[in-house]
Amino acid sequence: MEYLPNILFGVALVIGIGFFTRNVKKLSRNIKLGKEVDVSDNRPQRWKNMLRIALGQTKMVVRPVAGFLHLIVYAGFLIINIEVLEIIVDGILGTHRVFAPLGVVYDVLIGSFEILAILVIVAVVVFWLRRNTIKLQRFIKPEMEGWPKKDGNMILYIEMVLMCLFLTMNAADFQLQQLDAPHYTKAGAFPVSQYIAGLFQDLSISTLILIERSAWWIHILGILAFLNYLYYSKHLHIILAFPNTFYGKLKPQGQFNNLEAVTNEVKLMMDPSADPYAAPEEGATEPEKFGASDVMDLNWVQLMNAYTCTECGRCTSECPANQTGKKLSPRKIMMDTRDRLVEVGKQMDANNGEFTPDGKQLLDDYISREELWACTTCNACVEACPVSIDPLSIILEMRRYLVMEQSAAPTELNNMMSNIENNGAPWPYNQMDRLNWVNE
Repeated sequence: MEYLPNILFGVALVIGIGFFTRNVKKLSRNIKLGKEVDVSDNRPQRWKNMLRIALGQTKMVVRPVAGFLHLIVYAGFLIINIEVLEIIVDGILGTHRVFAPLGVVYDVLIGSFEILAILVIVAVVVFWLRRNTIKLQRFIKPEMEGWPKKDGNMILYIEMVLMCLFLTMNAADFQLQQLDAPHYTKAGAFPVSQYIAGLFQDLSISTLILIERSAWWIHILGILAFLNYLYYSKHLHIILAFPNTFYGKLKPQGQFNNLEAVTNEVKLMMDPSADPYAAPEEGATEPEKFGASDVMDLNWVQLMNAYTCTECGRCTSECPANQTGKKLSPRKIMMDTRDRLVEVGKQMDANNGEFTPDGKQLLDDYISREELWACTTCNACVEACPVSIDPLSIILEMRRYLVMEQSAAPTELNNMMSNIENNGAPWPYNQMDRLNWVNE
């Protein structure tokens, strides 16, 4: 019976990490459904971007209030994990505050944990008010109804509970230390929980141990549960923000990618000595499909972008099309891509890892043509994203499919392209008449 708590803790840890590993494998499989893309260039710049944007949070603080609050929660998440490491070691070995021999360093760590915990609680309350009471415009868009709103609030509730459990555990521990309870050696500084401990001053040692152990167990089990909840939540960006910023676009924002097959054809047309009827060069390949109509047509970086989306809405709030009442929302583009990818993944799970056509696709069933053609390609959404997501690249690939596979461009665009083909300019005038306006 002496080692039963250690055994139970070990079982909980194995189950929690086991489920998390399974989710990571499913996530990796789904992302790899995307096409290959070469992102091995300029690795020093990629490392710099990751450290600056993901670790340094430089794009978050562009909006000072949200940026500062997020920085508190982010710092709390990173630093308090040291406390989680101690809990895991204690749980496995049956020790209590195993890092206590660090002395003054340990006092500073515990003290900073507690201050961060109370700051996180304050930040979470402000975030909740911004979402549910103040109702900032970017949090009440149509795509945020239902599960996205519940998920955002759920994360805030979980963070609040975890921080309160942490402080309650420390408060009971502090009181037990003052009572010289066995196994509770005096260690750590408790600048916040010492005031909570006053609520426990009339309780017996056995009751205090029950409170401390209950908070300890619920806290660590809650963290393991939260770890596995990430896969189903927008907070997956906690993990993916780092690779997403590393593999983010390095080219200038206005530079679009060209299809090699189309580029070669244009070069052939412009070469007066070329034989238009010659057989294609050996090794030349034609794409199976121009553009994208479903998630498997996108590349794996774009699919990782979809999973990384924080649903913060900065992209949509900066989008000029959305601001003028158009249906387009860059955030919805990413959410729809992720939802379709999740649906494909579930279908594969049900069919032994194989995907069979289900009569659906990203185009039309999730993202409408009206949304795609509302985009002005200004790159405001790409610039605004705090984790280097590129909604525009997905929009352009789907437009490319509509134009090159279905010839389904809007009438105005078709007229312009016909004029360029016939007149060498987007206007409906013969090339011989293009300078007539000078005489007027």
